[in-house]
Amino acid sequence: MRKTETLKTALKDLNLNIVEMTDENATLDGGDVLFTGREFFVGLSKRTNQRGAEILADAFKDYAVSTVPVLEGLHLKSFCSMGGPGLIVIGSSEPAQKALKIMQQMSDHRYDKLTVPDDLAANCIYMNLPNKGHVLLHPTAEQYPESAKVFEKLKDYMLIPVCNMQKVKVDGALTCCSVLIDKKANI
Repeated sequence: MRKTETLKTALKDLNLNIVEMTDENATLDGGDVLFTGREFFVGLSKRTNQRGAEILADAFKDYAVSTVPVLEGLHLKSFCSMGGPGLIVIGSSEPAQKALKIMQQMSDHRYDKLTVPDDLAANCIYMNLPNKGHVLLHPTAEQYPESAKVFEKLKDYMLIPVCNMQKVKVDGALTCCSVLIDKKANI
């Protein structure tokens, strides 16, 4: 609870709108929410249910919200994430590919895909930074050597490998440790 209050205070300090889920039956884990910049995909998993997805849809009425069953893995971002504008990074396992197919069928938008051999390597963080351009934080070659080779195909990106070995031990990933805010700070 203390982490929640700390984060809420930080978001309020940035004058961001906070929507609280008050329905005790609703569950929504951030690891199940994939925002593409155009729409939301919400993984229905052990940590997120249909009611949680409905509350997200109510909060973001200007965006389509589609649900995707997560049949294996902890949550949706256990095997996919956004690798840039219009680019979905996806694991190569059968459950990951099935989820991608569902996402493609539900969407009016067409996304490029970058398929990595290791599902967990698909959990990465994309940022478009002033004076840096496309930046992608991704797991290291030490963790996933074959997937690291695939990331090297992104020639116009600044690629930053980040060791995730300790977080993986507790079902964590790069996106679990991140809150990206598109707002200029008053420093």
